[in-house]
Amino acid sequence: MSEKSPPIDYNRLFEGIRDFKANEFIPRQQFFEALGQQQNPHTLFIGCSDSRVVPHLVATSAVIEYAVNQMNVNNIVVCGHSNCGGCAALYQDKELKDLPHTKKWLELASPVKKVVEEQIAGNKISLEERSAFTEKMNVVEQVNHLMKYPYIRKRVKEGRLNVMGWYYLIDKGEIYNYDKKRKQFIRVE
Repeated sequence: MSEKSPPIDYNRLFEGIRDFKANEFIPRQQFFEALGQQQNPHTLFIGCSDSRVVPHLVATSAVIEYAVNQMNVNNIVVCGHSNCGGCAALYQDKELKDLPHTKKWLELASPVKKVVEEQIAGNKISLEERSAFTEKMNVVEQVNHLMKYPYIRKRVKEGRLNVMGWYYLIDKGEIYNYDKKRKQFIRVE
């Protein structure tokens, strides 16, 4: 017996479009007209596909390559967040046969699970603490993945590109930046 999906609420989506037009577009029409002619981004933001916010690397290599080499962004931000379903799935033994891309992402994130398990071995920590640690370590892992791209490493070394890892604590509205020297997340004030 299959479950029925809830009906799609098109009106809510369309109301969002009308709200954007009235409250964002019209008051800033000149900005959007200029934006329609060209773009000059300073940051590539790589977030999670979670409906509330992204470690994670959901952007493809082509997006990263284009942003860095063609658009010449100055920053790449990898932003993870609290209560991440993807990170929680690392500890679930459920078969993901109907989610091949999710399964592949989990394979790529498996080193994170190993690091977390090694770090917390013998320590009694709550499930909530393990989750937060996993989410943060996933951000660090994805930043490390980015640094494997030769063109990214080169620009970082030359001081032309910053690669940052952020952790967004949803229920508090706080963002933490990963300090590579201290090897910890520091709250952005």
